[in-house]
Amino acid sequence: MDVDIWSDIACPWCYVGKRRLEAALQGFEHRDQVTVRWHSFELDPQAPPEREGDNATGLARKYGTSREQAQEMLAKMTEVAAGDGLDFHFERARAGNTFDGHRLIHLALAHGCQDAMKERLMRAYLTEGELISNHATLRRLALDVGLPEDAVDELLAGDAYAEEVRTDEYTANRLGITAVPFFVVDRSI
Repeated sequence: MDVDIWSDIACPWCYVGKRRLEAALQGFEHRDQVTVRWHSFELDPQAPPEREGDNATGLARKYGTSREQAQEMLAKMTEVAAGDGLDFHFERARAGNTFDGHRLIHLALAHGCQDAMKERLMRAYLTEGELISNHATLRRLALDVGLPEDAVDELLAGDAYAEEVRTDEYTANRLGITAVPFFVVDRSI
């Protein structure tokens, strides 16, 4: 069985969805026959390298709510995540562009560690407060999961895997995906 998932690194629901899929697979007797593949989806493809302000202010602006309502939304999301064993810290999160992180996830696929790279980037952003658009940070995180140093340096210095990220996003658009995480099982929609 193939499971294709479109998600963004900076998406808290995507991290919860990842954890819930992992839990479901643990109880599935044929889990060794399941292949999971992550696909790129940028919630904000026009995001600057680092967004000014805190997450509550940005969320309030995005949804047209008060900052207090946004803080309540983040608190609820943190509570939901904790129920799935995740430790979110929105007060630390540094929002920014995720494009290069998605390129690293494609590089990791080529090296057999895509899920580990996805996990490391999400934890770095949602728990540790890392700026996931920063190349030095991305390099360190990629090396954490065992990607070859030369391949990571080459990717960050150029545009390797940019086409694969854009192809994923084009496919998402063609499929009508407007929210993530989005799961496709055995290419059935």
